[in-house]
Amino acid sequence: MKQLEGFGKFLESLRGKMSLREAAHKSGLSHAYIRDLELERNRSTNEKINPSPVTLKKLSDAYNISYTDLMAKAGYLENEQELMSGQAELAEQEQVAMSDAMYIEVTSKEIIFHTRLGQINKSVNSLLDFSLFLDQLDEQGFKKMDTDLFVNLNFVQKYVEREGKLYFDPLGIGKYVVIAAIRQKKYHDLLIRSVAANTGKALEFHYDRNTGTTDAGFFPLKFPG
Repeated sequence: MKQLEGFGKFLESLRGKMSLREAAHKSGLSHAYIRDLELERNRSTNEKINPSPVTLKKLSDAYNISYTDLMAKAGYLENEQELMSGQAELAEQEQVAMSDAMYIEVTSKEIIFHTRLGQINKSVNSLLDFSLFLDQLDEQGFKKMDTDLFVNLNFVQKYVEREGKLYFDPLGIGKYVVIAAIRQKKYHDLLIRSVAANTGKALEFHYDRNTGTTDAGFFPLKFPG
């Protein structure tokens, strides 16, 4: 494992003007630990520390940097040829499964693609395999809706806000997933717009003078005949 020289300084540069506490809030890591990583040592024991792949994933999300790039700079992906080969193999194996998946569950051992016809299980063989997979999700329209749940917003057709449920049929009688409250708050507007786009309905906003809030509803799109 050959880490980029000055990796701690590199992490600090990624944080930029963001405060340690803000970085901690975005990543789910403690501000003290983030600072230790930037200094490349545990300030309590003065021992050198290296971030785990899980930690790097949290930082990549918080700093909006490619997880694969961060893994490479941390020394987990040393062979560039291996990386390119892995990218090609991953694209070939998962292209169909990912495009057909309504949602994906991720465990430490496998990736489960849930499609309308059933599910496809794929083993997680390496950190390279997993990191490349995560990098592709956002490009394909997936958003992380819980710790191990990624939902393809292109397939969501009904959003029940009060229950945090996302359905993949317009009537809300078929398969659904329940999303985490924090993710629901983060993606609320995006979910409403996605449902509108997927069901061919336009958004209609209603302003409540009593509460000072705006609610979004749907009405069918009309085309000149």
